[in-house]
Amino acid sequence: MEASQPSLLQGFDVSRPAPGGPQLAENLPVARVLLETPVPHLDQLYDYAVTAELDGTAVAGVRVRVRFGGQELSGFITERRAETDAGVRLQPLHKVVSPERVLGAPVLALCQAVAARYAGVVSDVVRAAVPPRMARVEKEGRPDWAEPAAPPGFTAHALDAYDGGADFRAELAAGGGPRAVATLAPNVPAPQRADEGTGASWLHAIASAVAATVDAGRAAVVVAPDQRDVDRLCEFFDTVFGASAYARLTADDGATARYRSFLAVSRGDVRIAVGTRSAAFAPLQNLGLAVLWEDHDSSHAEPRSPYQHAREILLLRSELEGCGLLIAGWSRSPEAQRLVLTGWAQELKVPRSVLRRRAPRVVATSDSYEVERDPALHAARLPRAAWQAAHDGLARGPVLVQVARTGFIPALRCERCREPARCLECSGPLALSGQGARPQCRWCGTFAHGWACLSCGFQRLRASSIGADRTAEELGRAFPQARVVSATGASPRASVSGQGVLVVATPGAEPVAADGYAAVLLLDGDRMLARDSLRTAEEVLHRWFGAAALGRARDDGGAVVATAGESEVLRAFVRWDAPGFAERELVERRELGLPPAVRSAVVTGPSAAADAFVDGLDLPEDVRRIGPVILEEDDAVRHRWLLFFRHADGAAVTGRLRHAKAVSSANREPVVNVRVDGDTQL
Repeated sequence: MEASQPSLLQGFDVSRPAPGGPQLAENLPVARVLLETPVPHLDQLYDYAVTAELDGTAVAGVRVRVRFGGQELSGFITERRAETDAGVRLQPLHKVVSPERVLGAPVLALCQAVAARYAGVVSDVVRAAVPPRMARVEKEGRPDWAEPAAPPGFTAHALDAYDGGADFRAELAAGGGPRAVATLAPNVPAPQRADEGTGASWLHAIASAVAATVDAGRAAVVVAPDQRDVDRLCEFFDTVFGASAYARLTADDGATARYRSFLAVSRGDVRIAVGTRSAAFAPLQNLGLAVLWEDHDSSHAEPRSPYQHAREILLLRSELEGCGLLIAGWSRSPEAQRLVLTGWAQELKVPRSVLRRRAPRVVATSDSYEVERDPALHAARLPRAAWQAAHDGLARGPVLVQVARTGFIPALRCERCREPARCLECSGPLALSGQGARPQCRWCGTFAHGWACLSCGFQRLRASSIGADRTAEELGRAFPQARVVSATGASPRASVSGQGVLVVATPGAEPVAADGYAAVLLLDGDRMLARDSLRTAEEVLHRWFGAAALGRARDDGGAVVATAGESEVLRAFVRWDAPGFAERELVERRELGLPPAVRSAVVTGPSAAADAFVDGLDLPEDVRRIGPVILEEDDAVRHRWLLFFRHADGAAVTGRLRHAKAVSSANREPVVNVRVDGDTQL
């Protein structure tokens, strides 16, 4: 970003102060400021004069208020300079909002790199990196933060169970910056305490890498997809490093708590930070390691412009700051596999002999052996193999049942023609909220009195899908001695314990069993795989592995039953082969020219504006254009264009997209939305 001054910035020349004007600072009288504005054509740095009065507090990284274009805007000082561009007349800084240095040079450089990669505005990225100011928190006394100190019983060598893990940890301990992709295995190492649960092996692996880093005198940040995983990490770190040895950065804790933890990090009081996607920007000093847990989880993608992903933020940060990087998960994304295949990161994986013993045994009801044993019921929602596993598991411990959706019967169809049942008022989907309830629209809430199918006129309904509540009711009748527990996003549950407990949960909401689940049933597999999206297969495999990892080891009688038809996803799951599936996905997408083998951009806007925007791009010849796709929204016609380009052309393409957005903004043309690498829309 170059510092160019519009003609409206008029006040006085720093080299020739106006008579009677304020006295300027003797040293470095120019402050370069990043404005907090989302306007693309204002995405640059601006120079302001520093008065003698503000000389002591107007330092790089602090918040300021400045006058710009007849209004007062907030911003951040990025640096102090001795002079400005020749001939430019500057206005003085209006106010230093706070003496806290909240935007340091490394984080600013990272924000600029993220904005360039996603064709965005730097201030939009800074908005995610620097939380809103809480003045009261700044006036508080600085809490007593402790140095990380692992207890004697902590397994600091948990990563050594993985091929390449010992070398990775040793390089971190030596002050290096190794980069690795790890596909973790459940129960490796075996739980040391019963209260850890079988799903705690990922906590040991992450803590092992963090311990090696902080022992070398450097800092570490761990980024998890949601509050549930952050809670588990923090509970584990409390016992390993101490409750006052790390900062917790998550918006769900509230603005005050988040800002208090942010200040602890920016002031250098702590060397470990744990949080959700915005924690990837944590301003840790002397960063040695960044850890990303479950990089394929959609929660890692920022829903606001420029829609950055935590994985790409940490990749850029590893390059800019030379820190180590560990991308870990039960499964593996094609993006992570690409890092391994290109040699950018090494692979950490558990030997197959260990995996066969420590992972639960996986059975697919579509297997030919199971079909022969159960020719009539293998396609039922609860086939014989699943029923038997649940029956045997309840005698030994809790049993987990994963279902696709929440609710009772969240979707209905016409009984005759099987067309989805729609509300006669707003065309929304009809559903049942409970036993004996009347069909009701999920959108407008209207009860479907006198409903008739719009296609065939039939007036009887049938279930299109079964939700968690209906499944819990049915299983309660099938296993009357069991205690049935529901766990969904709306009704979360952190943990369960004891035998005879049947847990019905939606994907991602599965509670942890204190001693592991004796059996895990994965229902609705075909329905989950039927969703039309580029990411469906890998997301389903990710959800399956996440649930299966909560089961007991094969040596301890743990079993997983998957009810789904034959597919590559199911075969990879039965083999417990996430890396192989990710590589096949990557090869197939390379042949089709789809992400992540290539990069993508989605351009959406009013038809004429979107078409003119794309036509005006001077793109490399290899860029593939698809469109326009006509979208009708609120009686307005919009066009969507898809651009696919090589990774080698990424900087050139995003640079031109960014320039085109700035020109369009300066000309006050209709807003055109650009989303780079947002392939969830494909």
